[in-house]
Amino acid sequence: MPAAHSWNYALSGPSQQSREELLKEKTEMRAVLPFLYICISAPVIRGTLSKTDAKKSSKVQDTETALAERPVQERGLVVKDPQWRDVVREEKRYCPHAIPTHHFQGAVLGYITPWNSHGYDIAKLFGPKMTSVSPVWLQLRRRGPESFHITGLHDHDPGWVKAVRKANKKNKILPRLLFDGWSYQDYMSVLDSEDEIEEIGREVVEVAKAEGFDGYTLELWSQLGGNKRKELVHLVTHLCKFLKAGKLTCILVIPPAVSPGTNQLGMFGKEDFEKLAPHVDAFSLMTYDYSSPGRPGPSSPLPWMRDCVLKLAPQTQWRHKILLGLNLYGLDFSSHGGAEPLLGGRYTELLKEVKPKLLWDEYSGEHYFNYRRSNAVKHVVYYPTLKSLQLRIALAAELGTGISMWELGQGLDYFYDLL
Repeated sequence: MPAAHSWNYALSGPSQQSREELLKEKTEMRAVLPFLYICISAPVIRGTLSKTDAKKSSKVQDTETALAERPVQERGLVVKDPQWRDVVREEKRYCPHAIPTHHFQGAVLGYITPWNSHGYDIAKLFGPKMTSVSPVWLQLRRRGPESFHITGLHDHDPGWVKAVRKANKKNKILPRLLFDGWSYQDYMSVLDSEDEIEEIGREVVEVAKAEGFDGYTLELWSQLGGNKRKELVHLVTHLCKFLKAGKLTCILVIPPAVSPGTNQLGMFGKEDFEKLAPHVDAFSLMTYDYSSPGRPGPSSPLPWMRDCVLKLAPQTQWRHKILLGLNLYGLDFSSHGGAEPLLGGRYTELLKEVKPKLLWDEYSGEHYFNYRRSNAVKHVVYYPTLKSLQLRIALAAELGTGISMWELGQGLDYFYDLL
C-alpha cells in the first residue's frame, strides 16, 4: 500500500503488481505446510529442548509440533539471541489459550492475498486478535467518462468471510481496492470533475452493499508519485463521505512520511494527514521496505518507523488513526545485487540448510544472518523474529497507533501470540 519503490515486495503503487506477482510465484512454488497440529493424546511440550533432546529421533521433532499451553512470552522465546533450532522447532507452536487475550489494545489490520492460502487460515484462527482484515481482491478500473467498474470480485469467498466473522463478529472485512490500470489522463479527468468523483462514490458503495463488505482499504496515493496532492485529498475526502453515508469504513494506504535511506520527506506528509484525518477512518502506513537490492539492510529500522509517525502526527489528536506497518516477510540479499523475498516456509528451510548464527542489529531492532553459497556468493538475510515484532508492537503502543500487517500468510504461526 503506498509510495512504491520499484522493487518493493510489499504493497501497492504502479509497481505493486510486479511485487505481488513475484510473491505469488514464490508462494505457489512451495507447498504450504499444514497449519493446525491438534494434539489430543500426546502431552504438550513446554520450553525448548536440551542439546541431548535435539539429537533424538525425528519422532521428537514431530512431537514438537504439538500446540503450546503457554504463549511465547512465557516460554523464553522472545530474546535477542535466539537459536535457529528453537525457531525451527517452535514456530508452529502458537498457544490456542492465548488467542482471546489482547496484549495490544490498538486497532489491528491484517492483509491476506488470494495466492497465499495460509493467510486465509490465519485470519480465521487469530481473528479474535484483529479489528479488520483486508483481502487483496479488488481493482477499480475506469472504462471511460463517468464509467467505472470494480474487478476481482471472483476472489470474494463468502464462506471464508462468514468464518472470519464467526471467529470475531466485530472484525471488519475491508477489501483492498487498487486504482489499477489508470493512465495519467484518467487521473486528471477524475480529479478535475465532481461528476466523475460522484460516479466512483456510487460504484464503490453499491458494490460494498451488494457483496456484504464493511468498506474498503483504498490504494491510490502513490500512483501519482507525489503529484496532485491537493486534488487527491479532495478525491479521498469525497470518497470517504460517500462511504460513511453508507455506514461503510474507509482506510487509506499511505507511503512512509520519510523516504527510506534519506532524511527527505515522502509523498504523504503532515499537511495531507491533517486534512484527511477527520474523514478517513484509518491510515495504513507502509513502514517497511526500507532497504533495497542496491542497499541491503533492515526492512524497518525502529528510529525510522518512529520518525514516520511523528512527522505525520507530532500531536496525538489523530495519531490513533495511523496503523504502523509491520512486514511479516523477509529479504535474502545477495552480493550480486539481488534480493529474494522470503516467506515463513522458505525461511525455516533456509535455517535448517545453513544453520546460521542469528545476529542482532541494536539500532534497527532486527535480526539477520549471513551465509555463503558454494559459488562464493555472499548472502545476508533479514526476517522478522519474535523480538523484532515485540519491539514494533511496543512502539505502536507507546505512540498510540494501531498496526497493520503485510501479510498474514507470510509470517510464522507463533508470531500472533504477541498480539
